Formats: sequence, structure tokens, C-alpha cells
Amino acid sequence: MDPVESVSMLAAAWDALTILADPMRLGILCLAALLGVILGIVPGIGGLAGTALLLPFTFAMDPYTAFAFLLGLGATTSTGDPIPAILFGVPGGAGSAATVLDGLPMARRGEAGRALSAAYMSSLMGGLFGAVLLGISVPILRPVMLYIGTPEMLAISILGLSMVAALSSSTPLRGLAAAAIGVMISMIGSEPRTGTFRWTFESLYLWEGLPLVPLTLGLFALPELCDMMVSRHSLKGKPLQDVNLGIWQGAKDCFREWWLILRCSWIGTALGAIPGIGGAVVDWVAYAHAAKTVKGGYQTFGKGDVRGVIASESSNNAKEGGSLITTIAFGIPGTAGMAIILGAFLSQGLVPGPDMLTKNLSITYSMVWSIAIANIIGAGLCYAFSPQFARLATLRYTLVLPVVVCIIFIGAYEGSRQWGDLMALLVFGLAGWTMKRLRWPRAPLILGVVLGDTIERQLFISIRLYGADWLLHPMVICILGLAALGILRPVIGALLARHKGWDLNFGRPKFSPADLFPTILLAGMAFLFWQTMGWGWSTALVPQIVTGVAFVAVLCSLGNAVFRRGITAPSPLDDARAEASEAIHMDLVDDNDGLPIAEILRRALSFAAWLLAFLISMAAIGILPTIPLFVAGFMHFEGRERWRLILPMAIGMTLFVYVVFDQLLTLNWPLTWIGQAFPDLRVIPSV
Repeated sequence: MDPVESVSMLAAAWDALTILADPMRLGILCLAALLGVILGIVPGIGGLAGTALLLPFTFAMDPYTAFAFLLGLGATTSTGDPIPAILFGVPGGAGSAATVLDGLPMARRGEAGRALSAAYMSSLMGGLFGAVLLGISVPILRPVMLYIGTPEMLAISILGLSMVAALSSSTPLRGLAAAAIGVMISMIGSEPRTGTFRWTFESLYLWEGLPLVPLTLGLFALPELCDMMVSRHSLKGKPLQDVNLGIWQGAKDCFREWWLILRCSWIGTALGAIPGIGGAVVDWVAYAHAAKTVKGGYQTFGKGDVRGVIASESSNNAKEGGSLITTIAFGIPGTAGMAIILGAFLSQGLVPGPDMLTKNLSITYSMVWSIAIANIIGAGLCYAFSPQFARLATLRYTLVLPVVVCIIFIGAYEGSRQWGDLMALLVFGLAGWTMKRLRWPRAPLILGVVLGDTIERQLFISIRLYGADWLLHPMVICILGLAALGILRPVIGALLARHKGWDLNFGRPKFSPADLFPTILLAGMAFLFWQTMGWGWSTALVPQIVTGVAFVAVLCSLGNAVFRRGITAPSPLDDARAEASEAIHMDLVDDNDGLPIAEILRRALSFAAWLLAFLISMAAIGILPTIPLFVAGFMHFEGRERWRLILPMAIGMTLFVYVVFDQLLTLNWPLTWIGQAFPDLRVIPSV
């Protein structure tokens, strides 16, 4: 780089810092950081809704203040996300889903303070890394980004999917099947090229596809709440360590694992810079990388290893800097949040591209400073209140569960603000709980949903532009080779292990009630494949390929389970190998203290009945009147709590939802039965 250009860049960076140091702008940045942390704590809402809502308020601001506000809010949402993920197993956003795997087990054994601190510090370090990389790479990454074409982006998407699918416990076939099913779910709705409706079953709600928010909350949030209901205790029993000591230990863990943070932050920044990948993918890819590379990861990840929290959260915060790179340099938003930021560019009269690297360079560097400063402020706020957050883990389930359920219903409704969002929440909640119980990995499924649209679109574009020659691009060959290795390596390793000491022969077929789940999947996929027969060739090609892959993977997994279940009398060597193969199951494991299956099912059905009652009451009289009835009823009938505790909880929760969601966020609540029958009652909020 030319020395004169370097001096001008440093001068622009210093000017940007001086401008942001204005007390008014710093105050607005602090407010944005506070709002971002709060939005991150509330499951399902996230920074996207907050950024969209607050964008109009920036129109009257100057560019420095406007971007400080929007980027400060977006950057700190990821800092607040791990709080509900660690304490309740409810990811605050899709980007913190992987944090649940190790964060919740740590909270259950009394290390909530340590897990929270590790999340905050790794988020801070990852966010600062992303900001620094953004600052030094904006002028030099242009030729690299121009080299990455459609085939390369397709290969990267496939690699990300294969990494998570391959790490699905001792059952890579289940991981592959779950990933393919996720891609199938992403194809529901109107096909963009021809307008053909795929797997919509004449439902208007499915025309635009399934929103990610209710799907994510259903797969990852409701199953954890159901298990809390089943076990009927708080997240942890007697504390194993002082909260403040845990906070200090979590910070030390991050500095000790600085090399892991650096690697995962690089992954987050690199994937964040690729349009279409999105925040829901980054943490899983980083988690998979850490599980394969850190010492002992196969034995400890998913069971409360602090390094799992560090890997997920450092990459999650680093992605903001990466996604801003393509937005500034090319006007291509890397995430949905950056698409809103692009709207702020237009409202400020700015054009992304070369101008942002020349005459508007100081504004560009003000964005870098805004992300860096906001991460520091957000981490500081979280550390200040960590003892209070950690103490939430000691609360009884009857105090925690009704409050979180109310927030989850509202968060799911934010998907597309239709009744279908709430139905999807319950359907995927049942699917998620079943998958968790039967040890079917959920991570590849959600990753397939996120990447499915990108994979299908980039595949068609690659074939249209290059024919079959896109497979011969050097970068594509390397990336797809890594993806194939990731998928085949566990299978090859298992075959080699069996060849060395395990019996290669299958036993007599032995069936189990657990086989009903894959059998239902096979029947469903056969029906969906039959439906594709009436579509056009271009519309049906990718769905048929993906459905075929999913069918074969589920069938092979079922056959392996049925025929190998009959093998008896395993040797001690077999037990040791089986334990090793079970070690890296990328999901939470149930711990219900030896409860009989009948009692587990009875309590789970009771939880489902409460959810259905909430939904019916919401449809009948509105969510605001439903909340006090639900909170009071659950606390009284499930926990026999005292009324002097029930009434403040019910009233406080109702007021919170009214002020935050009805007044501040101005959600448009759905029409209710009583509101349609008696229009005069619509003056009551949410009726």
C-alpha cells in the first residue's frame, strides 16, 4: 500500500474517532448498546426487529450518529443472546443456538457465572477482532471478494452444512438426513423462478416459506422448557462455586484460550463477509471447528465445556465486522440486519462502493469504531449485572417457565405476524423434543433451513453460467473436497474400527419404539417426493435430489439401528469405543433423574396442554388478557405458589409486555374471537 494512502487512512480513522468522542454521540452509542443487550436477552426478538423499528428515527441524524446508533444496537445484540441460552436453554437469537450445548449444562452444575463471563469476554474479543479486521481489510479485500463467484459461494455453503452434519454424534447418517430435511423445509413456498408452489398444501401461510424465528424457537427453546417441566427443578441445585469467582474464572478461560478465540473469530468474520450465509450458520461452523481441533473436544463438548461457549460466542460477534465489509465495499448486505443498514446508507445519501473507501473514508472508519466501542460497552453492561443474571438459575421452574413461555410466544409471532407462526412453533417444538429424546441432531436441520435457499439458488446460477465446468474451479475443488472428507471421515473411521475389532456382521433385526420416528420420516419423504412429480423439471430438480438424499440417509440409519441392535455381548473394548463415538453428540442430553418413561410422557403432555391452552386463550381474548391468567394458573396449579408471589408476577409480566411490545414496539396483534364478535372491545390492547 502506498505510504501516502496509509497516512490518509490513519488520518481518516483518527478523525472518525474524534467525531464519535462527542458526548452526544457517545451517549447515543451507549443507549444503542443498552437496547441491543436487552433485545438480545428477549428470545426471538433480536436486533433485526429493533434495527428495523428504530431505523426511521435515524433519518434526521447525521451519518456518524445514525450509523453509531444502528451498528451499536446490532453489535451488542449478540452479547445479550447467550444470557437466556445459558440460563434457560432458550437461544436469544439463532446465532446463539450452539451456545446452549455447553452453556446450559454449565449452569445446571452451578457454573452459570463462569459460562456467562466466558460468553461476555469471548464476545468482546471476537467483536473487537471483527472490527479490527474490518478496519484493515476494507481497502484490500476488493480483489478477493471479486474472485469469489457463485460456484465458490455454493461450495462454501455446502462445506458449512457438511461440517455440522458430520459432527452429529456417532450417527453421521442422522446428521446428513437432518441437514437434507432442513434444506427441504427451506424449499417450502413459492419457487422464485417459475412461481410454482412447493409443498404448501394450499395454505396461504406457507406461500412465503417458513420464517426462521418460530422454527428456531420450536426446535431449541420449547424442548428445554419441556424438560424443565419434566424434571421439575431449577436449572441447578446447590451452587458449586461463588458467582463472582465464576465470573473471574470465565474471563481467565478466555485469555487462556486466546488462540481458539482468534481462530473462531476469523471464521465468524470470513463467513459474515459472504452474502447469504447469515448469523445462524456462523456459530455452528465455529463450534464444529472447535470440537474437532481442541484437545479432548470429543469427550467434553456438549457436556459443559467452557471452550464450546467461547467458540460459539467469539465467532457470533465477529461476524458483524465481516458482514459490514461487503455492505460497504459492494452494496451487498451479508445479513438481513445489514440489509437494513443499507437502507440507512440510502437515507443518508451515501452510495456503497468506491466512494466509501475514498471521500467518505472517515464515515467508514466511524462504523469500525462504533462496532468496537459498542462491544466494550455491551460487555461492560453484562458484567455489571452478571451476578443478578446468574442468580436466575436458582429460581424454581414454576417462576421461570411461565415468563419465558410468554416471551417465546411473542418472539415466535414476530416471524411473520401470522397465526401460522404460533402453529409452526408448536409443531417444531414437538419435533425438536422428539429429536432430542431420540438423539437425532437438531443443529444440521436448522443449518439446512438457513442455507437451503442459498444452495438451490447458487446451484442453478452456477449451472446456467458454467454448465458442469463450475465443478472444475480450483477453489470449488478444494472446498468440496473438504466437505466430502468431513462427511465420509466418520463413516470410514467407524468401518476401520469395526474391521480391527468389531463384528462386521449384522445381527437379527430387532425393532424398538424409537424406530417409529424414522419410519414416519420415510413415509413423509416418499409422499413429498411423489408430489414433486407434477412440477416442472427446473422446479423439481433440486427438491428431488435433496429428498432422495434424505430418504437414503434415514433408511440406512434405520437399517443400521435395527440390524445392529440385535448384536449382543459387547466386549469391554466395544464399550470403550462406543463411549468415544458418543462423545461429540452436538446437542443437549436429557437428565431426568431416572424417571420412568410413562411419567416423562405424562409431564410432557401436561406441558403441551398448557401451551395449547395459552394459544386457545390468545385466540379467544388476546395475549395481554391471557398472560396474567396463564402465569397465575401455572404458578398456582403446578407449583402451589403463594398468591402474594403469584399476583406481582402476573401483573408485572403483563405490564412488561404491554409497555415493551404493545407501546414501544407497537406490534400488530392478531384479531381475536371476542374482538370480532364484540368490536367495541377492541379498545382493549391485543383484543
